[in-house]
Amino acid sequence: MIKVGLTGNIGSGKTTIAHLFEIMGIPIYNADLRGRAISQHSDVINEVVAVFGSTVITSEGLIDRKILADIVFKDAEKLKKLNGIIHPRVRTDFIDWCSSQILTPYVIHESAILFESGLNTMFEKTILVTAPDVLKLERVISRDGVSKKDIINRIANQWPDSKKAILSDFIIVNDEQTSLIEQVFAIHHLLCANTQS
Repeated sequence: MIKVGLTGNIGSGKTTIAHLFEIMGIPIYNADLRGRAISQHSDVINEVVAVFGSTVITSEGLIDRKILADIVFKDAEKLKKLNGIIHPRVRTDFIDWCSSQILTPYVIHESAILFESGLNTMFEKTILVTAPDVLKLERVISRDGVSKKDIINRIANQWPDSKKAILSDFIIVNDEQTSLIEQVFAIHHLLCANTQS
């Protein structure tokens, strides 16, 4: 079984691409969703409070993701500290998850910051989803209802596509003109062929 990393900057459409692979029967590990679940474990909450203080905790005793995001996306050092708490646990969770995915030619790990976090070293192949910057902004504004300034703060913490492209094995262009299905199917075919060779 091949482990494949799927990444793309905010608004690139990587979740749409992950869904297309899922339709083909490929198991998808969504690092963002798993990370959210992991961040509500009591040991993680305790570590987050120790670093960021109790103001990031809701009245129910859970992490307030919006307050925490407002802090870390404006401060690279604080983001690094948060990632240092969450990423090792996501890595372990992914390894455990992979052990139950034995009847598939490959699995996909979807993560926006695959290269930035160093997680790319876990994968035999990587896929980058790209899109024009204007489209990325439009998608995120309509999807999340956040300001352009907030999106720019998040983008500032991600590597540019050009840097990620050099390290990627496959690139999918999501410009609303190029066929996504054809691109995904071509990569799927190559990955399946790799597992049989």
